[in-house]
Amino acid sequence: METLKRTKIKALLSEKPGIEVLAKGWVRTKRGNKQVKFIALNDGSTIANIQIVANTELFDEELFKKITTGASLAVRGKLVESMGSGQAVEIQATDIQVLGECDPMRFPLQKKDTTLEYLRSVAHMRLRTNTFGAVLRIRNQMAFAIHTFFNQKGFVYLHTPLITESDAEGAGDMFQVTTLDLKNIPLDKKGNVDFSKDFFGKKTSLTVSGQLEGELGATAVGEIYTFGPTFRAENSNTPRHLAEFWMIEPEMAFYDINDNMELAEEFVKFLVQWALDHCMEDLKFLNDKYDEGLIERMQSVLGIPFQRVTYTEAVEILEKAVADGVKFEYPVHWGTDFQSEHERYLVEKHFCKPVILIDFPKDIKAFYMKQNEDGRTVRGMDVLFPKIGEIIGGSEREASLEKLEARIEELGMSRKNLEWYIDTRRYGSVPHSGFGLGFERLLLFVTGMANIRDVIPFPRTPKNAEF
Repeated sequence: METLKRTKIKALLSEKPGIEVLAKGWVRTKRGNKQVKFIALNDGSTIANIQIVANTELFDEELFKKITTGASLAVRGKLVESMGSGQAVEIQATDIQVLGECDPMRFPLQKKDTTLEYLRSVAHMRLRTNTFGAVLRIRNQMAFAIHTFFNQKGFVYLHTPLITESDAEGAGDMFQVTTLDLKNIPLDKKGNVDFSKDFFGKKTSLTVSGQLEGELGATAVGEIYTFGPTFRAENSNTPRHLAEFWMIEPEMAFYDINDNMELAEEFVKFLVQWALDHCMEDLKFLNDKYDEGLIERMQSVLGIPFQRVTYTEAVEILEKAVADGVKFEYPVHWGTDFQSEHERYLVEKHFCKPVILIDFPKDIKAFYMKQNEDGRTVRGMDVLFPKIGEIIGGSEREASLEKLEARIEELGMSRKNLEWYIDTRRYGSVPHSGFGLGFERLLLFVTGMANIRDVIPFPRTPKNAEF
């Protein structure tokens, strides 16, 4: 059988009938009668199966007992025009080999639909389902599109460290990295943990963001982007939070807040269009199975300018909505951080288009954001999308050494771990901006999945680090 080269099922389904082929994959279903068996085979290259037609006279009966859902096969035969509906071609089998048997009584994936919640409990097997095959192929295309976008613009791909001593967000929810013996932790004279005995000689954690290091890259080569895993030890069991997720963080020298907004809008439109152009087969499946408005919603963010509105204007809109009878779970007034319900109201009810929020109160934003002349607000930027809420967060960065130092002091932050960052404002500081796009938030939008745990292969959440 191996003298014939295997062809992926995606390619086979586009081939003209009449040729001899070799296909390999996993059995989705098997049906038939005493004369003929019909086997649906899938190899992950496409959401579609290819039908194998096996005349029972050509094969031993024991072979068919081994061909169960989940078993892997190698099938050689002639590609012929299909007599059934749903596919143009099928394989008339002349040789079938069972590469790997599958116990039908123990296999966790059955023919009947199973809940997404159940599939999370068998995450090592759920990737074989149509749903997660579609999600993985879309995830792959989105990663490729991200690199394509920035490469076409001349950005440098920068690998920022996963292990760091700085908390870029100032939130403190970080996973600690240590080689200390937890049964015999060394203490200093004051009774505190003696991190000088640790591997790095200081307290270190898994990164929450590569932004600060990204700024160093931007002030060296002009424009950079990062794309890698980030970690938050926030104890949030919600459909929108993960403890380990992937972030894309561009940083650009000589960009002001307007340049930043333009790039962010162009970026997300590029990604949505890429998904529509390269993933339509999988998108149609997800649209039909999980979210009937998916494709229409994706198309709705293209070809229109995003609405730009200040935080203060947004507060006034939300306060008027409350006065008119709209009920929000969380209160809203100037100085509060918007919740998802507020963001979605602005996008889905008021403006009916994506929104870019700017000029936030400085007290609810990070220390590195450029302060406006009013002394109350900073040049922050959030891009809000339908169904998702915030999909991008960013800002123009504070370029003034004096203002950055004053803000760090005002917040009572330790400068010990930040002197290297402050140096960028001492030596050739320039206006610069950047933003972060949560990869899984993007995938929620382009797959229509409702829970962020279903757009990453192996979710890491509180009390869950399996597989």
